[in-house]
Amino acid sequence: MRVSVIAVMPSQPPLLESAIASREGRAPSAVARAVLPSKFEVDPSVAAVPLGSPAATAEARVAASVRPERSEQFAVTGFVEADDPQRVPEAVDGNPVFANPEIAPLITCGGSPPVGDANNVKTKLNVSTLTSRGLTGDGVAIAIMDTGINLAHLTAKLGFTPKLDVANSWRAPGSTVAPGTHPVHHGTMCAFDALLAAPKATLLDFPILASTAPGGAMVGRTLSVALLGFAQLLAFWGVAFAPGGAQQFRALVSNNSWGIYHPSWDFPAGHPGRFIDNPNHPFNVIAKTLANAGADIIFAAGNCGAQCADMRCQGRTTQAIMGANALAEVLTLAGCDTNDQRVGYSSQGPSISGMFAQKPDVTSYTHFKGSEAFGPGSPDSGTSAACPVAAGIVAALRTKVAPGTVPSNQLFATIRANAIHAGAGTGWNGDFGFGIIDPVATATALGV
Repeated sequence: MRVSVIAVMPSQPPLLESAIASREGRAPSAVARAVLPSKFEVDPSVAAVPLGSPAATAEARVAASVRPERSEQFAVTGFVEADDPQRVPEAVDGNPVFANPEIAPLITCGGSPPVGDANNVKTKLNVSTLTSRGLTGDGVAIAIMDTGINLAHLTAKLGFTPKLDVANSWRAPGSTVAPGTHPVHHGTMCAFDALLAAPKATLLDFPILASTAPGGAMVGRTLSVALLGFAQLLAFWGVAFAPGGAQQFRALVSNNSWGIYHPSWDFPAGHPGRFIDNPNHPFNVIAKTLANAGADIIFAAGNCGAQCADMRCQGRTTQAIMGANALAEVLTLAGCDTNDQRVGYSSQGPSISGMFAQKPDVTSYTHFKGSEAFGPGSPDSGTSAACPVAAGIVAALRTKVAPGTVPSNQLFATIRANAIHAGAGTGWNGDFGFGIIDPVATATALGV
């Protein structure tokens, strides 16, 4: 059987051409001319992604994203043959093989009605105080890494037209869907929720989960598409390290309301190319590189909480925060309702063994009436909604807190330290992390 994988290969001209073509919005057909391993079939719809060098510094990896000719290695998506999906080869012709699992939006609701609405969320977050302090997200970009944004729906629901940077949004090679014109779905919900605390932020539309993205099926894209989207975002943001770069924005926030529901979606335990517990998987490497480039990366914890797990969790509710959602470099969000009660589907920590254990970091609001992206009266739910609510808070703080002065790790530490403690005991707990996010207390601690 054919198994989709991501292989890491040394640089060669066709891979470099593919990476450059992708950045310019052209089809990555050049990969097919590369000298490929004998037992590897390239996926011509997914471009090669520059990874830098294993021994490279953080800045060198960022430079490779801007100038792929500096990259010693590239991630290439394709297929290998395996008698059993649980026995995928660890390498092909000496090139390491990594998992390319399905990923899916982290939304669930269990049929329960919304608790409160968007105005309640803004009240809980004390958005009026943020606004009075000039913390509106103005000049900050929020990349919605999701199914795509529908700007018309957002305008109708918000009562104003949000800013959307079409030029720096991502359009998959071959896609005819313009940024901001995607069907109303999960990505539109995320964009709406991010703008609650940061109404003047600028949206970037990165439809890595959309039907027009290369590879995979509509319900749940493959990780290689997320890798491609992150590479494009990193290439855009990484030029800030060079003169004349992405200086129109004070900061970049990346919202990621997606993940993996069960280890069976990945390579088996012990395989060196597994994603969910492997910090050295190419996607986790590029996510950490984006963080090192000064971007703030926000991830949802997932919907495998013990009280009301999504059925795709297959009953597994321990060590359910996995993959990039469990990296130390990202801020991971659990969910609570507008009564400050944890929602039963919110995944609980600690994370999967091998990754950063103390996840989630903090908790944010979900399961409220907001975008109605899934129909009139439907809640914005799942940790999918909690994640962009927090992303908006980060964007609001970044209005006056520059990443060059307060990098992500310090900003996230301040958010954790000023969260409203909830749950049993003191300090971190697996239900709420360090507590419910408190944007005004965090802003005060940061001096803004």
